[in-house]
Amino acid sequence: MPANLPPQYKEAEERYRQAKTAPEKILALEEMLAIIPHHKGTDKLIAQLRKRLSQHKEEFKRRSSTSRKADPFVIKKEGASQVVLVGLPNCGKSQTLASLTNALPMIADYPFTTRTPLPGMMKFENIQIQLVDTPPLMDEHAESGLFNLIRNADALAIVLDLTEDCGTQIDLILEELNRRRIKILKKGEEKKTEIGLIYKRALFMGNKADLRVAQPNCRDLLDNFAKIYPVLCISAKENLNLDALRKHIFDILDAVRAYTKAPGKTADLQDPVILPKGSRVLDFASQIHKDFMEKLKYARIWGKEKYDGQMVQRDYVLQDGDIIELHV
Repeated sequence: MPANLPPQYKEAEERYRQAKTAPEKILALEEMLAIIPHHKGTDKLIAQLRKRLSQHKEEFKRRSSTSRKADPFVIKKEGASQVVLVGLPNCGKSQTLASLTNALPMIADYPFTTRTPLPGMMKFENIQIQLVDTPPLMDEHAESGLFNLIRNADALAIVLDLTEDCGTQIDLILEELNRRRIKILKKGEEKKTEIGLIYKRALFMGNKADLRVAQPNCRDLLDNFAKIYPVLCISAKENLNLDALRKHIFDILDAVRAYTKAPGKTADLQDPVILPKGSRVLDFASQIHKDFMEKLKYARIWGKEKYDGQMVQRDYVLQDGDIIELHV
């Protein structure tokens, strides 16, 4: 092995050695190739890594095309966004899914009831958000597929059991996620692009708040973590605070809803365009029709803290609930 390989490369190399699935091996090899310094001493190693990466991709493609049974951990995204429920055994993820959606998960008082992911659609105002119940983080049989599902999700809802110490649960969950190179963003922290790391927004929701023993732990959770992360106490079983939970889940998506309005007509408020926060009028226009990207001259906008029909330029940043009339 050539000299002068940075510690980050050796960490990625170790993850490659421990990887059990093709996607994990591919991710580790891509990270190694991104980190390795390029000079004469590494040319041969780089060629070997690229060859190995190509082989793993071919193998994964071949297995995917010939597999008769679909991977249960590959959940097609539906609705406005996909939010994955994450937690330790018996925290109440399945009950949360059942209370917020029309899905019918198996619910029991013993751990590891959920063995494969189960999606359901949660209605929030005029949009549908996909929630996915998952096996507990400590389920070694689901480990690789579970973390791939978490990596691909738009956001996470981390379910905590308020009858147990929440700080300990949070430490265990963050440790498991960090071990898989998944980092939870703090309040006000911007999403980052960093080699080998995946950043996710998350809501920490303390469940079973209807129980008397849960009250001190709920207060501790709010006192110790509400300044760092979005936090909420609920009872999925007793439907306590579920409307607030729906709003909190929408908020962590960092999305805005924008509505179309044709000149001289009323706005269509039933079918919003969902865009990331910070999107501009031009981004909205591109979702309506590709020709607007070049032809758009300006837009008129209706919304909070604006006067009706205010004329704005193509780079105007949208807010949730804006109504937009495009002019070409």
